[in-house]
Amino acid sequence: MRLFAAVLPPPERLDELGHVVDRLHHLPGAHGLRWTSRPGWHLTLAFMGEVDDGLLPELRVRLARAAHRTPPFPLRLHGGGHFGRRALWTGVAGGLDELRLLAERADAAARRAGVPMEEHRRYQAHLTLARARADAVDLHPFLDGLAGFEGTRWEVGELALVRSNLPVSGVRGEQPRYERVDGWPLEGAG
Repeated sequence: MRLFAAVLPPPERLDELGHVVDRLHHLPGAHGLRWTSRPGWHLTLAFMGEVDDGLLPELRVRLARAAHRTPPFPLRLHGGGHFGRRALWTGVAGGLDELRLLAERADAAARRAGVPMEEHRRYQAHLTLARARADAVDLHPFLDGLAGFEGTRWEVGELALVRSNLPVSGVRGEQPRYERVDGWPLEGAG
């Protein structure tokens, strides 16, 4: 199954972001973006790709250990950014050091469980909102629309394991579906 470790913001914080994104949908050029679905909004910590079922027991043990070692920390959704000319996202503020540490621990847990992870990259916290269908979309109006966004703070208290179910219908615009498979409380036992 196709898996990743994530932080799942609470529904109330996603609703705040949703109000801003609703306004973005009315901007010129919005039709040239493929918007992510709200039920799938998340902060990816470590993308694992296809994971053999035989590795799941050890992966769960190691992710539980990573969560056990990490204390809860504050975050809030904040502003916006982009990767190149293709991906539009909102960022986070607050306990960024703790979030990066949790991402590193989730990545290490997957590697130690035998998951063949891609090359290690420096973690950049973001929640993807849309992807451009072509380079011709000017992302600046959308970035301006996100610039003043300041979500309400929440306490991150769980490391989640999420399954990504890719579209299979072939219908244009169909989104992946994300399913929480497991989760472990952050306990901060160092």
